[in-house]
Amino acid sequence: MENNRRKFIKQSTVLAAAAYAGTLTSSAKSYSRIIGANDRVRVGIAGFSDRFKDSLLPAFLNHQKELNFDIVGLSDLWSYRRDLGTAHLKEKMGHDIRSCRNNDELYATKDLDAVIISTADFQHALHAIEAVTAGCDAYVEKPFAETMADARAAYKAVKASKKIVQIGSQRRSGENYTAAAKYIQEGKFGPITAVDLVWNVNQPGRWRRPELVAKLKQEDTDWKRFLLNRPSDTWDPRKYLEYRLFWPYSSGMPGQWMSHQIDTVHWFTKLNHPRSVVANGGIYTWKDGRKNWDTLVAVFDYGQPDMSDGFQVTFTSRMQNSVGDVGEVYYANGGELNLITNKVSPKGGLKQKEAAAMGMKPNLLAEFDLSSTGAKVETGANTGGDPLTSAHMRNWMECVRSRKTPNAPVEAGFNHSIANIMTNAAIRTGAKATYDEQRQEVMADGKVFKY
Repeated sequence: MENNRRKFIKQSTVLAAAAYAGTLTSSAKSYSRIIGANDRVRVGIAGFSDRFKDSLLPAFLNHQKELNFDIVGLSDLWSYRRDLGTAHLKEKMGHDIRSCRNNDELYATKDLDAVIISTADFQHALHAIEAVTAGCDAYVEKPFAETMADARAAYKAVKASKKIVQIGSQRRSGENYTAAAKYIQEGKFGPITAVDLVWNVNQPGRWRRPELVAKLKQEDTDWKRFLLNRPSDTWDPRKYLEYRLFWPYSSGMPGQWMSHQIDTVHWFTKLNHPRSVVANGGIYTWKDGRKNWDTLVAVFDYGQPDMSDGFQVTFTSRMQNSVGDVGEVYYANGGELNLITNKVSPKGGLKQKEAAAMGMKPNLLAEFDLSSTGAKVETGANTGGDPLTSAHMRNWMECVRSRKTPNAPVEAGFNHSIANIMTNAAIRTGAKATYDEQRQEVMADGKVFKY
């Protein structure tokens, strides 16, 4: 029975993703206007989430008057959040906001130029397809996609549309990360030998919404539309509001946290994805009905396909002790580049004694302060209205006007999705996951990974 269930899910998911994308391409209206220098850019909001309210909206408000942007409409499936969001935006914007029961209503008015997408993790890719098909530029929260079928469909739609799409990987707009990328890409650091990524919290309520869950009734939302191309399921308000705890609506730690940090590896090295991933972990502490792990260690092999070089990346995350907090450290034979302290140092480099014993020269990096470039230490990626998100939002808004490529284009989202899906494949199968370039599929245990 379990094999039949998995087979059905795999087949239905592929067909649903193709049908969804095909339906949008053929039936969704396509409206787009040329934005003049003095024209106000009219923005719609897809999903009144905590992320939007507490971080994306403050970032938008930092720049909207200067850049002449306005929010004119909001879509949310749940009537409670829709009413709450409409009232909140009316207060912030100083005018009425169009309230829409779903994205179809949002795009039907043909007066939107752009949209900010902050819906459930598994919906981002399909909602990006909706946006660009409707002729809108888009700011799309990460993770970009949780399945390769969704990732491929959304990537194709965005590239064909030529719309400005910024993925919410806001590290790419951080001055310290930009300085680190430049330092590594100019060869000053030397070959990367390893990378340690860590994201630890001690928050039993992380991703839990018990008060909201108690308020949510099925008749006040659209459960079928919420599921999109995921398998049909019985009504569950926890999966609707606490989706980050439940696969296949979210991968949890990989999609929410790792996607930020693994993206810096791709950016700094210009590599698109890992060669392989293995993972270990489980639900060790928060036994509250969740399906996604509360503890994870993932190990990545990166390098050129011919195996002529390479390095290892580890991502560790736990939700029951915050020691280690959030950080990224890059290692070379000559030292480390530490994005917690924003320093390059010879720490751990090849010293005189050890080098001489093998007839070699010492290899020690010179001390270098990335802040000397004007960079700011910006380690938090989800602190709410933070400077990093503000800079990223501004970059998108400027690119909507200039039509230049934003800091985190769709390629960044597609590539972090590969790494995320490979990690999830390793989690779900217990096997080493790889990526088939020709098929654009994640492989595990000799099979294409779907769910």
